[in-house]
Amino acid sequence: MNEKEALILKLIKEDPFISHFDLAAKADLPGDRVAGYISSLMKQGKIVGRAYVLPEQRQVLCVGGANIDRKIWSKGVLELGTSNPAESSKSCGGVARNIAENLGRLGSGVSVLTAVGEDHEGHWLMEYTRAFADVAPSEILKGHSTGTYTAVLDQEGEMTVALAEMSLYDSITPEFIDRKWSYFASSDFIMLDTNFPADVLNRIIERCRKENIQLCITPVSSPKAKKLPHDLLGVTWLIANKDEAEAISGIKIETEGDFFRAAETIIHKGVEKVVISRGDKGLIYFTEKGEAGVLIPPAISIIDVTGAGDSLVAGIIYAHLNRIQTEDACKIGMACSILTLQSIETVNPILNNQQLLETFKQNFK
Repeated sequence: MNEKEALILKLIKEDPFISHFDLAAKADLPGDRVAGYISSLMKQGKIVGRAYVLPEQRQVLCVGGANIDRKIWSKGVLELGTSNPAESSKSCGGVARNIAENLGRLGSGVSVLTAVGEDHEGHWLMEYTRAFADVAPSEILKGHSTGTYTAVLDQEGEMTVALAEMSLYDSITPEFIDRKWSYFASSDFIMLDTNFPADVLNRIIERCRKENIQLCITPVSSPKAKKLPHDLLGVTWLIANKDEAEAISGIKIETEGDFFRAAETIIHKGVEKVVISRGDKGLIYFTEKGEAGVLIPPAISIIDVTGAGDSLVAGIIYAHLNRIQTEDACKIGMACSILTLQSIETVNPILNNQQLLETFKQNFK
C-alpha cells in the first residue's frame, strides 16, 4: 500500500460514508485517481463492496469442500459380494467445512469459502454451518448438485471404503478465487484442502506467499494430494496422513524413519512445519527449524473414525493461533481428534474450549 492509498484508507476509516468528491478534496487528488486507488484497496481486501465498507477481521478462512456425509455401519463382519445388515446416517461434512465447525465451536473467528449446489442439501449445509462460521464467502452454483461423501464402516467403526461425488468443484477457477480475494486478504490464516482443481490450489498458494498470509494445507486424499504444486514455499503447515504424505513426497513409507524422510522432503519443498498422522499410532512432526518428534495417542474406545483427521487439523490451527509451540500444538490437535473418535458425529457436538482442555490434561499431562 502506497502513501496515497494509506491516506484514502485513513479517511474512509474516519468516515465510511465519505463521498467520492470529499475524498478527492481531502486527499488533494483528481477524481479518477481516487477511483483507481479505491479499486486497488478493494483488490487488496482493505475495503469491500460499495460505500467503502471496511472488512470484518476473520481470524481463519477455511477454503475447500463442504458436502453431505453419509455413513453406513455394518452390524456384523462385513462380507463382500452379498447383502450386509447395516444402519445409516446423514450429516454435514466436507474437510474445509468440518475444520471450520471445529474451530467455530472452539471460539475462533472463522469463515468458509466453498461451493454447493442450488438444491436442498446445499441450502441445508449453509444454514447449519452458519451457526459456527461466516458462510458469506461461499457460493451456490446453479445447475450443480451439492457434493456427497459416503463412507462404509465395519463393525469396529473403521472405514472400509468411501465414495465421493464432488464434480461441482471442477467448475471453480482461478478467476473465482481472484473475485473472492478480499476474504483472503482480510484473514489472519488460511486453511486449504485439495478439493479444488490444481490451478486453483496453485493460485491460492502463490498469492498467499506473495502477500505473506499464513497458510495450512491438508490434503483430502492421496489422489487429490497429487494436485499440489512441487513448490510449496510459504506454506506454514502441511498436515497429511501416511498415504497423502507418500503422494506429496514421492517416498514409500514403510518404517518410522520413512515418515521423517518423507516429512523432510516436504520441508525441502518450502513448508515450515509438517505433520504426518499414523492412525492409532499417533503422528510425527518435523519443522524447518529442526524440531522433530513422535506422539503416541492414549488407548481409547473408538466409536467412529470419520472426521478425526479434520479435528486434528482444527486443533493444531487453534493452538498455532494461540502461539503454542509445535509439540504441544500437535498434542492439542490429538486431544481434539480424541473427542471426535468418541462421537458418532463427524464433529463432536460437545466440543468447546473447556472440553478440549480437560481432554488434553487427561491424556497429555
